[in-house]
Amino acid sequence: MVRFGRVGLAYPTPQGSPGRPALHDVSFALGEGSFTWLLGPSGAGKSSILRLMHAALRPSSGVVSVLGTDIGQAERGALPALRRKIGVVHQEFRLLGHVSAWDNVALPLRLAGRAEGAIQQDVDEILDWLGLREKSARPPAELSGGEQQRIAIARAIITRPALLIADEPTSELDVFEARRLIALFGEMNRLGTAIVVATHSEDLPARHPARIITLAEGRIIDAP
Repeated sequence: MVRFGRVGLAYPTPQGSPGRPALHDVSFALGEGSFTWLLGPSGAGKSSILRLMHAALRPSSGVVSVLGTDIGQAERGALPALRRKIGVVHQEFRLLGHVSAWDNVALPLRLAGRAEGAIQQDVDEILDWLGLREKSARPPAELSGGEQQRIAIARAIITRPALLIADEPTSELDVFEARRLIALFGEMNRLGTAIVVATHSEDLPARHPARIITLAEGRIIDAP
């Protein structure tokens, strides 16, 4: 499903030259239907790994393979089709401010060409589950930070992706909603979706035991 082989990553400076390395010699493999926690402090490299998994970046060295595609060698035109198989929950939400919460969630299904009748049912169902049906007509600006985060999560999972990656998905949620979200991720995982969650939380991995990859200063320090 996902393979990193001796991956290094350095973000370019404004002048275009390689900057300080963000990842050093990172290697691991994730199987189909796996659930993995990425742990580590801010700046450890968790977000960089997720961006490589989503083909938002190419590695500076080594090999990143996702769903059978070599990210470093793939032609640019092949990457959009790959990204459509991957659900992403970003830290900064990235919601469209000029449309309703409902339309934000429906967007990936419309881009995939799904019939409107099927879209209506799927979107209503996920918003019900997340407790947001009554606020579905509101634009993101009228929602709280936690509500916006749940809309971003709904949009990421509405297509039932083969791989779901989430960067601090519970940062704006209270304890009850955070546990509810992880229960949803667990159900998706049981249905076959491979899931990778980056988090600072110690409570969530304890409540949902799974493989843990721990990072520090761009290196893996523990990956059973």
